Amino acid sequence: MSQCAGREGTEGEIEELPRLQQVDAGQSGMKVWRNNGLSITLFALFLIFLTAQSLVGWHDENNEKQDHGQARIALTDYLSSGAFLEATMENWESEFLQMGCYVVLTVFLYQRGSSESKEPGGKEAVDRDPLKSRNKADAPSPVRKGGWQLKLYSSSLSIAFFGLFAISLVLHAVGGTSTYNESRALHGEPAVSVLGYMQSARFWFESFQNWQSEFLAIWCMVVFSIFLRQQGSPESKPVDAPHSQTGSG
Repeated sequence: MSQCAGREGTEGEIEELPRLQQVDAGQSGMKVWRNNGLSITLFALFLIFLTAQSLVGWHDENNEKQDHGQARIALTDYLSSGAFLEATMENWESEFLQMGCYVVLTVFLYQRGSSESKEPGGKEAVDRDPLKSRNKADAPSPVRKGGWQLKLYSSSLSIAFFGLFAISLVLHAVGGTSTYNESRALHGEPAVSVLGYMQSARFWFESFQNWQSEFLAIWCMVVFSIFLRQQGSPESKPVDAPHSQTGSG
């Protein structure tokens, strides 16, 4: 009897292990979502809209080819075409330019009452000397090492955005040159180089029409946050905060 009871207890414990593992896995998954839900959702939306852009752009490209008596192309051919590269990169470049400029401008420019600004004339946590924290165990590696690594790390956010802007600008020019030359060929005109295309009005029109909209959007964010609120968002001041309060509080 005691041996049977012992076996039953062991089997019960063995059966319980998968349940515990499932609970642990579920809790781990919930923790990952709780800690990273914003970035996961934003990247998922990026993929959804990029896929939608690809499919719609492919159909539009084939409609245009059909209008000119040309053969339709496969989706894979469209994704590797200058038309897709140009359309995608001219939007990316404006986003990265906007964010890079915004990060740098908010270092020394202020907007009183905006949740997106530091308090005019005041010192905040982002202004403190990182060298004072170099001995902290949880300080980032460049802070602990100091020197050129710390200097580079201190501007790494704006460097990353401006670097991505430069890459996107070049890829926009490369893709746009291909599309531009296809149009010129239809009219019996000679092809131009990438540098030649970058000197054209068309290239800068494509750029400026996106750049202006991005700076309008960020201006709206800065100014609207003075008077308008969104409860629960760190991009907004508290709902009961006065209009004169600067920063998210």
